[in-house]
Amino acid sequence: MISRIHSIETAETNPYRNIALEALLLRRLNAGSCILYLWQNRHTVVIGRNQNAWKECRVEELEASGGFLARRLSGGGAVYHDGGNLNFTFIMGKEDYDPEKQNTVILRALQAAGIEARSSGRNDMEIEGRKFSGHAYYLAEKNVYHHGTLLVNSSLEDAAKYLSVPADKIRAKGVESVRKRIINLCELKSGLTVDELKVLLKKSFEEVYGLKSQVLSPEDFEGEELDGLEKQFAGPEWKYGRNPPFSFESSGRFPWGGVEIRLDIRENRVSEAAVYSDAMDEEFILKLQVLFRTLSFDRSSFRTALEEAFSQSSERISRSGDILNLIFGV
Repeated sequence: MISRIHSIETAETNPYRNIALEALLLRRLNAGSCILYLWQNRHTVVIGRNQNAWKECRVEELEASGGFLARRLSGGGAVYHDGGNLNFTFIMGKEDYDPEKQNTVILRALQAAGIEARSSGRNDMEIEGRKFSGHAYYLAEKNVYHHGTLLVNSSLEDAAKYLSVPADKIRAKGVESVRKRIINLCELKSGLTVDELKVLLKKSFEEVYGLKSQVLSPEDFEGEELDGLEKQFAGPEWKYGRNPPFSFESSGRFPWGGVEIRLDIRENRVSEAAVYSDAMDEEFILKLQVLFRTLSFDRSSFRTALEEAFSQSSERISRSGDILNLIFGV
């Protein structure tokens, strides 16, 4: 049960430092606490844990313009961050995780600004079918975070310029382009600023949880552990991911996410595997990559391995059926 709430803001706009602080807050969370972390990145594309950087982002163009490519711990899709976008993160223990309550904090803050919005599915917030907030989730051993974006006055032109959204994903949303699908909150509330929204969020946070928030300072977390995490998130292996040679490739989109599978097959056995996805269940995708390596390339071997790995989850077994059909056909 949550008995203490904390808020923390940072003026830092380096995405690797900010994602590192988020990870450190998750590690150091005390039992019974909930943290609201507010942060911003400058000119950055952030991709989901298992996404193919080169397919989700125009990486060379972004970096040539002084931008950053960053990969987060959570699953989900790619997003664009700049000074007109506010990021939020709710951090709590597993037992206190309540997405509806966390969403209520955001919706009440917007309501106080005169904006009536709604949650859409598991990971979006929208107004009249146009998205202004995308969410993702990450589960650690004991703690969990729920984070996302809030488009206040972001450059939607830059989002469209640097994000390379697959055509099948756009079609699935029933819209023609990235630019037409998203909306800034300032279009709905003239003059709304990021700073004003921060104040409203912190007030709503206290109201929804019925507690007074204790303010944390980023300076309290400075040190070797934070530096090490920043180095990890800024490293090329983490940012760009692995791109092994492959002799087999297949991709598809399902209600739970898009998937791209690349396998290198030698003598009818998988020698290397890469699985890219915007699925929210990042752990499922990570396990697939490990599971496929060294398997014989036949439906029976894959089915047996998947059933053994995911027997405890009917949802993952269902997704495994989609994966089998994607690789070997229906």
